[in-house]
Amino acid sequence: MKKNYHAVEAINKGVIYLIFILISFFVFYPLVYTVSAAFSPGNSIADLAIMPFGRGITFEHFQYLFTKTAYWKWFKNTFIIAIWTSVLTIIISSLSAYVFSRFKFVFKKSMLMSLLVLQVFPSFVGMIAIYVILLRIGGLDTLWGLVLVYVAGNIPYNTWMVKSYMDTVSKSLDEAARIDGASHFRIYTTIILPITKPIITFLGISSFTGPWMDFIFPKMVLRSTEKQTLALGLFSFVTDKKNEFTNFAAGSLIIAIPFAIFFIFTQKAMMMSMGAAGVKE
Repeated sequence: MKKNYHAVEAINKGVIYLIFILISFFVFYPLVYTVSAAFSPGNSIADLAIMPFGRGITFEHFQYLFTKTAYWKWFKNTFIIAIWTSVLTIIISSLSAYVFSRFKFVFKKSMLMSLLVLQVFPSFVGMIAIYVILLRIGGLDTLWGLVLVYVAGNIPYNTWMVKSYMDTVSKSLDEAARIDGASHFRIYTTIILPITKPIITFLGISSFTGPWMDFIFPKMVLRSTEKQTLALGLFSFVTDKKNEFTNFAAGSLIIAIPFAIFFIFTQKAMMMSMGAAGVKE
């Protein structure tokens, strides 16, 4: 009986391991294939071997990006947009969340419900209205116009998210600080923000990474070549007229490396800050 039990257990473990190996293969193979494409000779997908790194290694695609394209200009534009989007989203969303969490006023529930309703609809539903507004205020083909679009789209959901976290922070901290003569803004900056550091960190990461991956809104807002983002620039390698998948893979890999390092450090910081969070009700 024991031998049969151990045999069945071994078979079950083998099946489980096999399933996980297959899942891992389907998940990691496209990533490994993209990495190999960045270092493989040739331009199109047809030039690539089925097995990763099957045709050797070359750095000509990276040299092409740095010397014959405006890759660093695209990187700079995207970085500026991402930084301003992250900073403004954190400031506006955290301030709005603090007001909704700590104050009582007329139409508070209605305004919160409006934010929730706005988040239900996809952003591209209002693309015509966004285009018209940017045209009227002179925001087309400008980086600040695209930042305005991203920040406006980030506020509804992020305000709800940060507000829900702030609701768990004990209001006795506010009352103690107010007795000591602290203003609402000082309570917000010296008490609420440090305690809500985990959700603020997550908010900063999510709002910073969004612009790097978006294609639709940059395509609508930005017109001139010198204002292009990385998404627009890299997409130009894989259009109907061009089939430079290896150059596209090389450009994508350059973005992925610093992002991987960034997530490793921020993930550790988030876990540490969550463990050291303040008093909750």
